[in-house]
Amino acid sequence: MMTSKAPTSRATRFSRPRAALLVAMAALPLLAGCGQLRGHQGFIYDQTLAGQILPGVDNRQSVERTLGRPTFTGQFSDSEWYYFARDTRQLAFANPRPTAQQVMRVKFDAAGNVAAVDFTGLDQVAKIDPEGEKTPTLGRKRTFFQDLFGNIGAVGAPGAGAGAPQ
Repeated sequence: MMTSKAPTSRATRFSRPRAALLVAMAALPLLAGCGQLRGHQGFIYDQTLAGQILPGVDNRQSVERTLGRPTFTGQFSDSEWYYFARDTRQLAFANPRPTAQQVMRVKFDAAGNVAAVDFTGLDQVAKIDPEGEKTPTLGRKRTFFQDLFGNIGAVGAPGAGAGAPQ
């Protein structure tokens, strides 16, 4: 008597745990995009260096030697220097949200000496939420087709604002 062996197919050679492992390995690159991205913008804030800037002791040159050039200066005069630092966190494709912020403002007097040093933080961040997807405007609301075909017959019509014929 002769026994025949059925040929084993490729699908029966893989066990379930091995198939689950292959699916997990294939999904791993897709899940890597779901990690949080951390970002930093602006000045690298050092509390020790910032604490060394003292009103009445320092001037523009000593502040620049200690902290470097400011992130930006005052809008209407250069008597205020701002050092700005912000840390953000972003998940996948979402907008980054601030996790920490430090703004150091150095005010100078007319002679160029430090008059005041102020600090603000994340409490000054304002979230601006526009009203929907549209900007409200004055005037009438017209449909797409009214905008598209609204001027037909108006060009050159009497009283339509065209200049007088010469």
